[in-house]
Amino acid sequence: MLKKILDKGKDQANKKGNIKFLTNQKLVLKPRDLLEIFEGHGIARKKLATELELFQKGERSTEAYREKGISWWDYCGPILVNSYPTYLEQLPDLIKRINKEKRNSKNYVLFLGRNDVESNQHPCLSLIQFQILSGKLMVSAYQRSSDGSLGLPADIYHLYLISKQIEVPLGSITLFLGNVHVYNNNLEGTKKLLAGENVQFNLNVG
Repeated sequence: MLKKILDKGKDQANKKGNIKFLTNQKLVLKPRDLLEIFEGHGIARKKLATELELFQKGERSTEAYREKGISWWDYCGPILVNSYPTYLEQLPDLIKRINKEKRNSKNYVLFLGRNDVESNQHPCLSLIQFQILSGKLMVSAYQRSSDGSLGLPADIYHLYLISKQIEVPLGSITLFLGNVHVYNNNLEGTKKLLAGENVQFNLNVG
């Protein structure tokens, strides 16, 4: 996906910084693909796992995240307003329901976000759907916006961790990306990443 953005992406001015982007992309990841990603690339697993735990507890204080070494929410101010924890705190109950029912005919859905609320960071991950097909868990997710270098790997890992809470073997994780992009100041780093080098990307906020 990163290579596709570099090769075919269009340019756009953005208040956080200019980007190279693609619209309406799809990623289908099988368990073997996830293993390759997580084993082959440096991902902040412990911090992301802790972040998800705090989200599911409904923790809105950015200081609570910083105490765990998670500093990328600092720009939002002291409180996360109508962001991930507001909606992901509903996830544990949904997972309990899925594990209890395990209905093949049921589409279990978690919506993240509303149009009529004040927010300092609308969730980029907008919807997660869980379906059970032939004894396998099929996870589908829609992302309105996805930073291909930074946010996308984190969201994939979060979805994987969520799938592990469901007592059904994972079949696949499919992501539908409304807008997937790389910020211009991370273009060279993305090229180095694809060449097999270790890279420290810059966080763009605004």
